[in-house]
Amino acid sequence: MKTYKYLFLLIGLSMVGCSDLEEDPQGLLAPESFFSSTTDIQTAVNGAYGHMIHENFWGRKLPTTLMLRSDMVAIADPAAKVERQQHDDFTVLTDNLMIDTYWPRSYQIIGAANQAIAGAELVDVADDVKNPITAQAYFVRAFMYFHLVRQFGAIPYLNAPVTDVQESKVISSTPADEVYANIIADLEFAKAWLPDTQVARSLPAKSAASSYLSLVYLTMGEWQKAYDEAKEVIDNKGIYDLELDPDYQSLFDATKIDASKEPIFVLDFNNFRDGNAGNDQLGPMSGLRGDEQYGNGGGWSIMAPALGVYTSWDAGDYRRAVSLDDTAVFDGELTSYPDFISASKDDRNVNQPYIAKYTRFPGEFANGNGRATSYNYSMMRYAEVLLIAAEAAVELGDNASATTYINEVRARARSGGSWKNTGASAVPADITGTVTVNDVLEERRLELSFEGIRWYDIARRKLGSEVFGASGFEGVKPGFDPAQDYLLPIPADEIIRNPNLTQTPGY
Repeated sequence: MKTYKYLFLLIGLSMVGCSDLEEDPQGLLAPESFFSSTTDIQTAVNGAYGHMIHENFWGRKLPTTLMLRSDMVAIADPAAKVERQQHDDFTVLTDNLMIDTYWPRSYQIIGAANQAIAGAELVDVADDVKNPITAQAYFVRAFMYFHLVRQFGAIPYLNAPVTDVQESKVISSTPADEVYANIIADLEFAKAWLPDTQVARSLPAKSAASSYLSLVYLTMGEWQKAYDEAKEVIDNKGIYDLELDPDYQSLFDATKIDASKEPIFVLDFNNFRDGNAGNDQLGPMSGLRGDEQYGNGGGWSIMAPALGVYTSWDAGDYRRAVSLDDTAVFDGELTSYPDFISASKDDRNVNQPYIAKYTRFPGEFANGNGRATSYNYSMMRYAEVLLIAAEAAVELGDNASATTYINEVRARARSGGSWKNTGASAVPADITGTVTVNDVLEERRLELSFEGIRWYDIARRKLGSEVFGASGFEGVKPGFDPAQDYLLPIPADEIIRNPNLTQTPGY
């Protein structure tokens, strides 16, 4: 495929929100006038991290889209914007404003990574000095294309900065299998050069590259490769400084997650205040309107779990207590599900439990409705690696390994923890007998609930007709079309600007 180069001017990159990073990038004008040291490479990479926490990417738009498309979360506020309703109802149009917003931001992140990779070639130091830093850019590029290819299929693939804007307007879509091959190549480079550990989990280490390789292979149905990569992380967890956190609640507590050994790669919000642009808004999006429990005014009641998620989840599973709120405080009075509307007198609320993972402990910097947090969002954590290994093992007929890995996750879930001083429970019990793919998918659904992962599982396993049918948590979703809706449309404006792009089939 012909390589097209695109120059993204990375102006104002001081918005970087990774609180554990030391660089303070101010801007890049041209590679030849900027890149002279490894510090400059790191500055460019930090620019990519900064874009990731923007409201137009993980600050709100992308995780909201992923959650609404799953079978676990639905629109709560009946007056919610149409672009959100479209994802919940599977009536997405090619001018959907959610996609229109995070699509260009995704390519800004890719552009920053490409700039770092190209700039590294201009830095005259040995490979063993600069490649561990450049490998971060390869990881970021793979991370972003992995999101895009799972959502859109064939997409424009840019692998270097470009100087000719006109040439960029005629680039063609790259088939999904080629995108996956490029993702794997980038992750292999990252795995070869990244260190075993980093000063913060907001920087990818070797474990992050290997973990994502395992998930990429799982998504592609390459079971042996998925298992081997996950097993490598598991076998080297001591070297990589990884383990399950003893308290599931700590993973969703901004004051504790920095000390946890479970996150493998995180997006680290850093109290960056620039209106909505720099705010972390998953708490407000998923919190109960007017709830005074956590002292920030409550959320906006935009999205809430389907009631069946709560009622079908065994109350003895500590993860339910951490993941969902079934109490609220209005006018100083404690109330409980199902009295939220009558107690708050706000019909934008719904009488069902709400997501608690992003509202309960947002940290000291949280302002109105819990925005501007210092929260770390785990993009990959050790529990998911165990479940990747379990799923691949099932497909390989290795029931012993599948049982071991799924039960390790369940053991932590029943151990209780700090939230409401919950003691140990018999739930969930160890799995016995033959482990099935459905067993693992259900464990993923509970363990990774509301973390932007469930939709990807539905799409890769083609579960839509089942989970959006009469027996699904949300009941029948008549808008879901399995011939179309596992992928999203390329934004219409992109097609208009570049007719060489191929629109997703069905749109």
